[in-house]
Amino acid sequence: MPTVYGTGTYDFKRHRVAEYPVNETEQQKQLTNIPSTSSITLLEIQRDRLTKIAEENWGDVKRKVKDFSGELVKQIYQTELLVTTGKTVPLQRVMILEVSQYLENYLWPNFHQDTSGFEHVMSMILMINEKFRENVAAWMCFYDRKDVFRGFLERVLRLKEGRALSIAEKTNYLLFMINIFQSLEDEIVSGTVLKLVSLQSWHCLSYGRFQMELCLNPNLIKKWKNMTKKEAKEAKKRGEPFEPSNMLEVKFLKSLIEEFLEILDSEVFIHTQSDHEDGKLDEPYGTKKVNDASILYCERFMEFLIDLLSQLPTRRFLRPIVADVAVVSKCHLSALYDHEKGKLFAQLVDLLQFYEGFEIDDHVGTQLSDDNVLLTHYYRLQAFQLLLFKKIPKLRDLALANIGSIHKRADLSKKLSALSPEELQDLVCNKLKLVSDDDPWAKRVDFLIEVMVSFFEKRQSQKEAINALPLYPNEQIMWDESLVPSINYSGEGCLALPKLNLQFLTLHDYLLRNFNLFRLESTYEIREDIQEAVPHLLAQINNEGETAFRGWSRMAVPIKEFRISEVKQPNIGEVKPSSVTAEVTFSISSYKAQMRSEWNSLKEHDVLFLLSIHPSFEPLSAEEGAKSSVPERLGLKFVRGCEVIDMRDEDGTLMNDFTGRIKRDEWKPPKGELRTVTVALDTAQYYMDVSDIAEKGAEDVYGTFNILMRRKPKENNFKAILESIRDLMNESCIVPDWLHNIFLGYGNPAAAQWTNMPDLLETVDFKDTFLDADHLKECFPDYQVCFLSPDGTENLHPGPPFRIKFPKTLKGNTHALSGNKKSASATMDDVNMVDGGLEHERLIVEAYVPPDPGPYPQDQPKQNSVRFTPTQTGAIISGIQPGLTMVVGPPGTGKTDTAVQILNVLYHNCPSQRTLIITHSNQALNDLFEKIMQRDVPARYLLRLGQGEQELATDLDFSRQGRVNAMLVRRLELLQEVERLARSLQLPEDVGYTCETAGYFWLLHVYSRWEQFLAACSQNQDKPSFVKDRFPFTEFFYNTPQPVFTSQSFERDMRAAKGCFSHLKTMFQELEECRAFELLKTTADRANYLMTKQAKIVAMTCTHAALKRKDFLQLGFKYDNLLMEESAQILEIETFIPMLLQRQEDGYARLKRCILIGDHHQLPPVVKNMAFQKYSHMDQSLFTRFVRLGIPYIELNAQGRARPDIAKLYNWRYRDLGDLPYVREQAIFHRANPGFCYEYQVVDVPDYRGRGESAPSPWFYQNEGEAEYIVSVYIYMRLLGYPASKISILTTYNGQKLLIRDVIKRRCVPYEFIGPPSKVATVDKFQGQQNDFILLSLVRSRFVGHLRDVRRLIVAMSRARLGVYVFCRRSLFEQCYELQPTFKLLLQRPDLLALNFDDEVYPYTERPVGNVGTEVHYVSGVEDMAEVVRYKWLQIYQAAAMTHHFNQYSAYPSQVPADFDAPDGVDNQQSLPSSQHAEDTFENSPVTVPNGDIPERVVEVETQEDGLKGTAEEDVPLQGSSNKENKDGPEDEDKMQE
Repeated sequence: MPTVYGTGTYDFKRHRVAEYPVNETEQQKQLTNIPSTSSITLLEIQRDRLTKIAEENWGDVKRKVKDFSGELVKQIYQTELLVTTGKTVPLQRVMILEVSQYLENYLWPNFHQDTSGFEHVMSMILMINEKFRENVAAWMCFYDRKDVFRGFLERVLRLKEGRALSIAEKTNYLLFMINIFQSLEDEIVSGTVLKLVSLQSWHCLSYGRFQMELCLNPNLIKKWKNMTKKEAKEAKKRGEPFEPSNMLEVKFLKSLIEEFLEILDSEVFIHTQSDHEDGKLDEPYGTKKVNDASILYCERFMEFLIDLLSQLPTRRFLRPIVADVAVVSKCHLSALYDHEKGKLFAQLVDLLQFYEGFEIDDHVGTQLSDDNVLLTHYYRLQAFQLLLFKKIPKLRDLALANIGSIHKRADLSKKLSALSPEELQDLVCNKLKLVSDDDPWAKRVDFLIEVMVSFFEKRQSQKEAINALPLYPNEQIMWDESLVPSINYSGEGCLALPKLNLQFLTLHDYLLRNFNLFRLESTYEIREDIQEAVPHLLAQINNEGETAFRGWSRMAVPIKEFRISEVKQPNIGEVKPSSVTAEVTFSISSYKAQMRSEWNSLKEHDVLFLLSIHPSFEPLSAEEGAKSSVPERLGLKFVRGCEVIDMRDEDGTLMNDFTGRIKRDEWKPPKGELRTVTVALDTAQYYMDVSDIAEKGAEDVYGTFNILMRRKPKENNFKAILESIRDLMNESCIVPDWLHNIFLGYGNPAAAQWTNMPDLLETVDFKDTFLDADHLKECFPDYQVCFLSPDGTENLHPGPPFRIKFPKTLKGNTHALSGNKKSASATMDDVNMVDGGLEHERLIVEAYVPPDPGPYPQDQPKQNSVRFTPTQTGAIISGIQPGLTMVVGPPGTGKTDTAVQILNVLYHNCPSQRTLIITHSNQALNDLFEKIMQRDVPARYLLRLGQGEQELATDLDFSRQGRVNAMLVRRLELLQEVERLARSLQLPEDVGYTCETAGYFWLLHVYSRWEQFLAACSQNQDKPSFVKDRFPFTEFFYNTPQPVFTSQSFERDMRAAKGCFSHLKTMFQELEECRAFELLKTTADRANYLMTKQAKIVAMTCTHAALKRKDFLQLGFKYDNLLMEESAQILEIETFIPMLLQRQEDGYARLKRCILIGDHHQLPPVVKNMAFQKYSHMDQSLFTRFVRLGIPYIELNAQGRARPDIAKLYNWRYRDLGDLPYVREQAIFHRANPGFCYEYQVVDVPDYRGRGESAPSPWFYQNEGEAEYIVSVYIYMRLLGYPASKISILTTYNGQKLLIRDVIKRRCVPYEFIGPPSKVATVDKFQGQQNDFILLSLVRSRFVGHLRDVRRLIVAMSRARLGVYVFCRRSLFEQCYELQPTFKLLLQRPDLLALNFDDEVYPYTERPVGNVGTEVHYVSGVEDMAEVVRYKWLQIYQAAAMTHHFNQYSAYPSQVPADFDAPDGVDNQQSLPSSQHAEDTFENSPVTVPNGDIPERVVEVETQEDGLKGTAEEDVPLQGSSNKENKDGPEDEDKMQE
């Protein structure tokens, strides 16, 4: 097995796998025998000559292959990889080589820095680029020879020396540099490439720019002198003259920039010979032919510079070089910038300009405030005017002008035009020294003016830009492919999108990138919804020339009337209106009752979209349709978003009021069929539209709307999240100081670890964490544990609970391991908390007896029963201390139990602090919350917010309203107890009238009596019965289950008395907490008080937190600790927002602890658009980024879910994942699975009916053979007695999931004794769940697809407890490099399903795991499995007949049912031992074509013929289904919404 690095930042950096149909060029078609199809088959790959070359030279490691041949590498490069026209690489050829492990098995093992040729290095570059394109680990194979890899990088950096590269080679080279600068967390990469952007690179600056930079950063002068002195000394040692310009670090980036400018200036536009002959050299560039390869190079170079300027380590010294050459100005003036083919290039140039002028101090790394930026701008202009006044009389007007009149681009350009070209050049190059005199562009007037204007104009601040941006997308951004690419983004080109990398410049930069990406991802989803809804409307132009709609749509309705009702004046300092409201009237008359109720349920803050549909008069021809854009085909002109304020019925009565204006008993059903919705329009968009109408004479958008569209509520919360991000950008100092630098990716990664934090808890009461003294000793093996009693004496018989006093010498390696280094010593027992010299230091543990909680059963605390491992204990210790705690929880390691114990211990040690719990899904939140309810935390301090509260498995209501009601009910119960107490003391009962009177009663009568009793007891400790005789509240406690006092011992009775008093004290404390609910009269006030003051532990999903942030801030919500479960599944921004749900206190953040629990080796957050996943890395969670940054984390290392053998299929991915004693000792894990020879197996599924995978529509992959096989195995298991609830069927694609469901519906559902399994789901959707038995279909038979993402494999393998059976194409998956550790284990067993025919039934078998049994049958294929099922069916029937229990088997006819469906060619009545076929065979129609013999279901469909109110019969999703929601490749699950 190859070396597998289970941790380390390099091997989980990129995981999303590219999956694209690709088309070959004509050149490649001639070079190979592969036909030009959108997707090549496995057979074609196997016949391809590259595959044959691979087999002969590097493919088969088991037999002797040919010696390495440099000529072969050169031949492959020149004939297969080198392109002269079209794209930069032939994708299919590269994919075939990459799949054959060309890099791992041939190029890299035979690379030598000195002898390997140019083609060898370029081939490696192409293979690495392909790995990045497919988002799989790119650097894994290089870690076996780190020194050689550094040599490879050195060779790459010098590759261009003395050799001319083609434009395609230059682009591939540049792409490699982009990829390598995005891998700075890898030590083997960063050490080499960061030299290119060091201070040494300033040797290439012009003298004027160099002087300017040193003046602005005087602290660099000393550093510069020391550096140059050292360089000169080293050159002298080598006997060479000191010539900095020849150093690689100096010339590399400068030469790259110069090469780019040359290509931009001379190679983008194609000049043919006829142009020279016809004298057409002056022809406008807009009509010139362009070189697409050169444009792609220019776009990639912009991406390269943007990447470098958007990370502080690479930005510091590069920005002056970019400014010195004036890259942005030259790009602005280039012909490509204004060309129609240069739209993406222009967007990238603008993004580069933004990052070049970013509001940050490059050398300190601090954010510049708006005031600082403005003052700098004023100072710069003031100095410029002073220079002009002294030196240039021609510009005296400019020198004396007020700043407001010259800081705009047009004004400044006009005034500078007064200078002659020579004077302008002298000003820019000699006096201001903005560019060098030697610059080739220095004599161009337009260039000089552009440089001047760019330097002195006032830039719009980030805050102004974000506030002026509309939150709703419009039609222009929605169909801009460079901003919102379609789903088939291939990864070959770049996009005008920000990237979420390791580091960010400032918090504003972080928020701005996330804002833009989240907005564009939402735009993509909205675009998909529009494209789904609009075609159903069947828009046309009627005889009057107006738009009419013949069809209808569930989500879109024609507008009867639209009018803007109010436009309010702008706020002070703004130009846009403060609010714009409109009224939209529509009819619901054409809808059925269910859809009417959906439209009637629109409520405040719901987001709607106004569409303007105006189709062409005549339908577009096929040719016109192919050339037209999506809006043109839909007839869509405008899209505007709006937010619901209220909705009224035909009589004007308010509907769905949540403000309290309509009381519940006054509510009436809505009348009529007309509805009028009052909506709030986006003020920024409205201002832009009105300005266009006034200034450009544009069409009035708001007079054209004719469709109102809604979206599913769960998918429509984007506006609230965008508003939250925008609000955060308008705030300052928002992240705790201890987390700020780590969050941005700078400084010491361990700075926020608890051992480096102030205000530590020196002594911690662990309550019920440790079950006994031995358990505690196990958790601290490197300490000499000393148990003491509370009085300081040694305790010889210690028992829980324990208080631990931590020694001051505690070191920072407490269970935590750095994210970017593999620890060989991190074993299950490695809980070393100190250095080796202190390993036997004493650990002082106080074993104390807790006070008696009270005499009633409900007074007894709930106890923990989990025996936490040492690593879990380390996580608990870290979690209860201040700072950042990161816990990696592999599958089945008890993440939730650990989190609950952290909360429990935290509550008891810091009772005044409040904790916020955040998870990704409602299910995980409920699991966590239900376990907290079983611990010693009072229910009155628990609160669950959001819509998933109803799913809690408890009779108690933990919502805000439920907790308020519970407090009111509890108040009445307690007041009754107070009255009973008063009666027992023979006092008036009116003391229990209110909480206030009860409080006085406590002070005057209860507490005073207790004090008198204590005083009397102190003088009579020698009387055993004194306590019983004198206890003042004996009568009150008459109803205890056991007598309170025994009179046997004074101490024992005194303890019981204190327990009784504790009960009373708790009772009156609860009453004091109920007092606020007595004073507050409205439900809303009570609920808000509960949330902001009463609750100690508040739980919600990340989506709810983002949606309600504004409300939390208004209510003054506060919390001290944040615990986040599933944090590796949450988007960065949705992790960040929950940290900031409270306002600062005196300029400081209140947050003291941040506990992140997750598993970055499992699947990341769901991002629907592949371009945002692949290009922008939007699916990177904050948890994963922190691990990549090397922040220490604790990795739980003992799993209690699966059989140890099954756990081996995935535990290689983790540091040292072992097994809990439970799974090694329990009998269930030692018994074999009845009817199966093995507990796990990979089952090879050949082509079925002549084919393997199919894709009726893009990314909708299905495999009929696997579907039929897997369902047959499921039926076999059910016939053996396996419960359906214990079996889940998983697959890697939605298309296969729907196909399997159809087969189950046909073959299983009609028979009650079979029925459907527990779940049929995709691997992605099943993450976080488990079952005893998993049947897994991998679907693909051509390319591995997105299972190359190892995280998906880990999830798939770790769902089963007792058995997992994988159905796939062996020959495809066994050769996949990323999957080898798992598949090498799987393939140690036969690839034919091995069944045991020893008459076993579930769960009765004594056969141990590993014993295959005596009668073994190897299933040869789908048909053979169907025969096995029939054989078992007959056996069961015959057994039932013999025992005369026909009533139990009424579903069985006298023979195997003729209608029991099975694959074609298999006889219903054929038993396994017999070779006879009966005449009656049944027809099988697996789900291949619509309207086959498949059970149909009656559903509502949108059909005009049924009058819009009837029903129609719709087939279940078929193999050829083209439903939008099914067209995904990887599991494009919806984001978890509230």
